[in-house]
Amino acid sequence: MLRISKIIDYGTLVLTHMAGEPERVFSASDLANILGLGQPTVSKVLKMLGQHKLVISSRGARGGYVLGRPAKQISVAQIIDALEEQPFGLTECVATPGACSVEPDCHIRSNWQRINDIVRRTLEEVSVADMVKPTMSEHPLTHQPGTVLKNMNKARTSNMEIS
Repeated sequence: MLRISKIIDYGTLVLTHMAGEPERVFSASDLANILGLGQPTVSKVLKMLGQHKLVISSRGARGGYVLGRPAKQISVAQIIDALEEQPFGLTECVATPGACSVEPDCHIRSNWQRINDIVRRTLEEVSVADMVKPTMSEHPLTHQPGTVLKNMNKARTSNMEIS
């Protein structure tokens, strides 16, 4: 299953919250309290984001973190790159060429590469600024069990009445 890790989700959450108040200096503890996350986790995320210049830290009594650049210039792909330990790739052969023992004889690698490229481009096109704004989706996030079955039964009943 394709799924964004918790650390990437938390990193995106931290950055989108910071983007809501771009001039504010945030402490790790403030962000942890506001977002309901553990401070050690937020500190780890901020450190990793800082290593990739997505946030800038300052020390002192008024120290903390600010975005490293405007939210519209930080992509979801950059967040993933900053927080993932391995290179981006949907399959082992795409993420780390040469790592798969069947790679030389694999006839589907080019298709995985194509899919990987599409996903990567999409992640590069979505910015933190985009993530701040809610989007209207044709695909609701919740699935209501039985909805498809009910619709199929309605269609079947309608067809029976027509016959």
